[in-house]
Amino acid sequence: MVQYVGVHGANRHSGAQLPPEEEGLAAAVEEARAGDELAFRRVYRIVHPRLLAYVRTLVGGPDAEDVTSEAWLQIARDLHRFRGDADGFRGWTARIARNRALDHLRQVGRSPLPGGDESDLLEMADGTDTADEALDALATTDVVALIAELPRDQAEAVLLRVVVGLDATSTARVLGKRSGAVRMAAHRGLKRLAGRLEARWPRTAGTRTVKDDS
Repeated sequence: MVQYVGVHGANRHSGAQLPPEEEGLAAAVEEARAGDELAFRRVYRIVHPRLLAYVRTLVGGPDAEDVTSEAWLQIARDLHRFRGDADGFRGWTARIARNRALDHLRQVGRSPLPGGDESDLLEMADGTDTADEALDALATTDVVALIAELPRDQAEAVLLRVVVGLDATSTARVLGKRSGAVRMAAHRGLKRLAGRLEARWPRTAGTRTVKDDS
C-alpha cells in the first residue's frame, strides 16, 4: 500500500512550514555544540533518517547502517568545529556521510550507485514537472529505491535536494560541483523519476503539476 508522506526538501524549498522539530534543528545543534547530550539526541533523530537514506543509496542496504554510524562518530567528534545554520548543518553532515561511504566502497572494491546512459543532455523543460508531487505521494523507502536506479550524478543530486533537503548551493558543496550542474542533474533525475512513477503508479504521478524549482 502506498503511504502518503511529505518530502522535506520539496516542502522546504516551496515555502511550506516545517514541522516543529525541523524548525528546532538550528537551536538543537547549538545546544549540542555546547555539550548538551539530549540536544545531540534531538539532532540525531531529526537528521539521521534522511542521512541513512542517502548512504543506503550509495553503498546498499547491508552496509548502510554501519557506514552511517561511522559518519555520526565523526559528526560527534567534530561538532565543536561546525559553524552555520540548519541548512549548513545538513550539508556538513551529508558531506561527512558521503566521504565515509566512498571510503567504505574503496575498501571493499565497489563503485557507488549503478551507472546509466548520461550522454543525452536534456534541455530544461518549460517549468512544469509532475515528479515533486509524485514523490510527496510515496513512502520514503519507495522513493529511495527509485532514486537508486538513476545514473549516479542524478541520483545524488535528487537525493540530496529532495530527501536530505539541501538547496542547490549546499548540494554543490557536498558533491564538489557547480550549482548549475547540480540543478541540471536534479532536473534530469526528476524528469526520469516522473516517467518511472507514471509507469508504476499512474494515478499518483499524474495527479498534479508543480513548478520545477531548478
